[in-house]
Amino acid sequence: MNEQTVKQSYEIARERYAEQGIDTEKVINQLNEFHLSMHCWQADDVQGFEVQAGALGGGLGVTGNYPGKARNIDELRADILKAKSLIPGTHRLNLHEIYGDFQGKVVDRDQCEPEHFQSWIEWGREHNTKLDFNSTSFSHPKSGNLSLANPDKGIRDFWIEHTRRCRRIADAMGRAQGDPCIMNVWVHDGCKDVSVNHYMYRQLLRESLDAIFEEKLDHMKDCIEGKVFGIGLESFTVGSHDFYTAYAATHGKIPTIDTGHYHPTESPADKVSALLQFVPELMLHVSRPIRWDSDHVTIMDDPTQELFFEIVRAGALQRVHYGLDYFDGAINRIGAYVIGSRAAQKCMTRALLEPTAMLRNDELQGHTFQLLARMEEAKAMPWSAVYDEFCRRSNVPVGDAFIREIESYEAQVTSKR
Repeated sequence: MNEQTVKQSYEIARERYAEQGIDTEKVINQLNEFHLSMHCWQADDVQGFEVQAGALGGGLGVTGNYPGKARNIDELRADILKAKSLIPGTHRLNLHEIYGDFQGKVVDRDQCEPEHFQSWIEWGREHNTKLDFNSTSFSHPKSGNLSLANPDKGIRDFWIEHTRRCRRIADAMGRAQGDPCIMNVWVHDGCKDVSVNHYMYRQLLRESLDAIFEEKLDHMKDCIEGKVFGIGLESFTVGSHDFYTAYAATHGKIPTIDTGHYHPTESPADKVSALLQFVPELMLHVSRPIRWDSDHVTIMDDPTQELFFEIVRAGALQRVHYGLDYFDGAINRIGAYVIGSRAAQKCMTRALLEPTAMLRNDELQGHTFQLLARMEEAKAMPWSAVYDEFCRRSNVPVGDAFIREIESYEAQVTSKR
């Protein structure tokens, strides 16, 4: 898109929004402070770099076999940097434990150390990318259907030790980058068919979490993530939303809202204002479920847009951490990164440009016609011109110009893998 056209469109948008008392310059500054945590596992279909790596399990599945996925740490880093170059703003990188720099050595999950992520810490420093982290309980001979909730004490202790070590790795990352590393704990634990031991499994999970969180660490923040079910574990999920909501509220932990982890009729957006009454912060894993936790690429659909509206309306910009979590192997993987990241940013742009004060007044005055009318008119306001100007100032492609960049990268790099 012509640069002069972008500028002219922005000036018109700036004037339109000023009429509603909205400062678009302030919004662009806020977008610069809106840091997504990009998920490393989109680039290689959740394979990681363990020497002893097995097939993906734990109720997870990646569909599609588009050519060119990253095969090693260098290719994955290159792909992430390419994606970041097409997304305005500065962003974090979210790593799973299986993405350690293991140097061709067998390192079991209960033996991982900060040294296995030192090269990631240095890479992050070099590329102005802060790191977040996840323990990895799936795709391992000791995963089975139960990890932290396993009645077998040996297996349970293995995963407790793994998660303890992951917290120390996250703490080392946070200390090195001068900003807390956000570490997420999600375990797949559940049952495929009828179970009568729900209470026992949840008691074991609670006790495991208590043991894991015993050590106080100052440079990381703990998140816990629930789910409705996983494939092959459809009948019962130990770490349900009720379980983790109660645990987070009573232990000062951060609940993770994964938009794919709810019943199709539930609204993740509505949980923002509810949870923030009782917990200090929230973590988001933004994806797009189609009928189930299918992890399609994030787009500007209604549920995603409403999620960001609710964060802004709650005045919670500084209390929410923003991560992406999808793994689509059916399309160009760098393209998936860029589409999903820019979609999340566009949703935030619209949310920041909403005339919230005016809408609140309408609602409190009982002006329901005016409220609905203004909300409908806001949909047609030139928010995209503000996002385009944000892209222009960030020196990244405006509009669909990023498509050509990705096609060129595919022709020169990923197609030759």
